[in-house]
Formats: sequence, structure tokens, C-alpha cells
Amino acid sequence: MKTINLRLTSQVETKKVLKKTIQANRALARLNGTAKIIPNQNILINSLVLQEAKDSSEIENIITTHDELFRAGLDISSVTHATKEVQHYRGALLKGYALVEESGLLLKRDIVAIQKELEQNDAGVRRQSGTVLRNMATGEVVFEPPQEYEVIQELFTNLEQYINEPNDIDPLINMAIIHYQFESIHPFYDGNGRTGRIINILYLILKELLDIPILYLSSYIIQHKVDYYRLLQEVRTKDSMEEWILYILDGVEQTSLATIELVNDIHKLMNETKETIKRELPKIYSKDLVEILFMHPYTKIDFLVDGLGIYRDTAGRYLNKLNTLGIVQEVKIKNSKFFINTKLFERLQKGLMIE
Repeated sequence: MKTINLRLTSQVETKKVLKKTIQANRALARLNGTAKIIPNQNILINSLVLQEAKDSSEIENIITTHDELFRAGLDISSVTHATKEVQHYRGALLKGYALVEESGLLLKRDIVAIQKELEQNDAGVRRQSGTVLRNMATGEVVFEPPQEYEVIQELFTNLEQYINEPNDIDPLINMAIIHYQFESIHPFYDGNGRTGRIINILYLILKELLDIPILYLSSYIIQHKVDYYRLLQEVRTKDSMEEWILYILDGVEQTSLATIELVNDIHKLMNETKETIKRELPKIYSKDLVEILFMHPYTKIDFLVDGLGIYRDTAGRYLNKLNTLGIVQEVKIKNSKFFINTKLFERLQKGLMIE
């Protein structure tokens, strides 16, 4: 396969692509602005990173539920292997976000570190030949990525250069090109798809199109999974880069609009919860209390103790009052009590409502 031409010409900036790029950038900018209506950005990061971890893993047939994921966040040991895999994805994504924020770059070593966190091993870049991509239904080999370690490293270095060196092409078009190239290099034994989708969001952060990692394409890809794999392959076999880029741009636009709706819904629920507590339980109301309830769909006494600086007995009384009021629902898991923010949980279960 070829390296990426760092001086790509108008072959990727067709009229259709440029028109769609404007629409996608407009939607993404709206999302970035809308996210600011929730002052504590960790509320969105927690909710959306977990949603993305679930959806991106589902593309690879790693299936779990929101309930299992939220319980896993409570350090309950009896979670499924699939849930642990999704938790690793969340950790990998947040690790990558921290690396990009720290250095302002996205380097090969960072991508290797992300994949290591994702797969929980030190395998690194492939050294043995024999890796092929197969049609899952028929077993037919549809693509053979580079096999020699030296070639993989050369292509990976070229990709690193393309990611970090400025050029005149719109970043959203670049993101589509980068995603195609990474998946075609297929540098790791495992986790290439999920690592590639993490690179997408990190590139948007890198190019300052988003302030926090809240735009994820996995829900869109799940709904258009056949097209995703078909178009990736047709770039390789038919040089159909335009159609691939249009697919990614549509994903950015549709996912941005759906995420705006989710952010607005969370904001509305927060305001409703705030007003209810202020009206019915004014003595326990605080802005920090509301934020804790939305940071953790499954809340436990320790979260209030640590977040509000109160005693355990006081935290327990707060949660019992909120349970009586219907803001949270008490559940028992093993020998411990937890409290579900039911309305938030139900909204997050619906996910992104992409058309």
C-alpha cells in the first residue's frame, strides 16, 4: 500500500466533499458550543466516553449493557469479560486524551500506549506475517495488510507525520483519510478498529475542533456498518476516496446533531433535578450534590462523602431522602446499597438517536 501524500491535491476536495464539509463543520461547532451549557464538563465526558466505549466495542462484537458498565464503575468484581473489555476501552480513550492534552501531538508511541491500555498487553506493533482481514460471514480474505515489520513501521511513521504536520486540507477530510490509512496499515495484532476510532476523536481535539472528547462515530457506524466496511474496502480496490470521505463527514454531522440533543436532554434533567431538590429538600440542596448525581448514574455513599466533605451517616440520609422523593432509586448489589439516577440512566440507555 502507498504512504499518504502529504501534499494531497484537489482529488479529495471535490465539490460534493467541500459542500458536505461545511455542513459537518457547522454541526460540530454547534456541538462544541452546546457542551458549554453544562459547566462541569466531566459530566459529559463520563457519560459520552462510556457510551462510545460500549458502541465501539459492539462493532467488534463485544456486547455489554449500560447496567453492567455502570456497575463496573462501582468496583464490583463480578462483571462480565465483555464489560471489562469495554472498561479497558474507556481507559484507553481517556489515556489518549491526556497524552494529546499534555503534548499537543499524537505520536506513534501514544497510539501504541493507547492500544496497550485497550488490549492489556505489550504486544505492540506486529512483527509476524500472516495477518489478513476476512469476511466474517464467508471466511474469504478481503484484504492483506502490510506484512513486514519494517514496512509497517515506515507506513506508521508516515501516518504520524500526516497527523501532526499542518496541511491545507480541512481537518475533517484529514480525519477520514487518517482513519482509512490506519485501518489499512492494521499495525497491531488486535484492537485496530477500536484504536482507530479513538484516534478519530483525539484528532478533533488535536485540531481544536472540540474542547473535550464528546463526538464519537461508533453509533453512526453501527447503524451503517455494512457501508463502513464496504467503503473502506472500495478505497483499496477502486480508489473510491470521495465516497468514503462523504460517509465520514455525514457521520460527523449526524452524530454531532444527535449529541447536541443528548447534551440538551442531560442539561434539562439537571435543571429539573435542581429545582425539585431546592423546592422539596432545601436544607440538603447544593450545586455539587446535583453534579455528583449526574457524574455517576449509579451513586454510592462514598461519592457524597468525598464530593461534599460530609460524614457517611449524613450522606446516607441525603440519599435516602432523594430516594423517597423519587430522584434516585435504591438498589442492593451483593451487600452494598447503591442509588440510581433513574431518569439519567433511562436517557443514556437510549443512546444517540441518529437518523
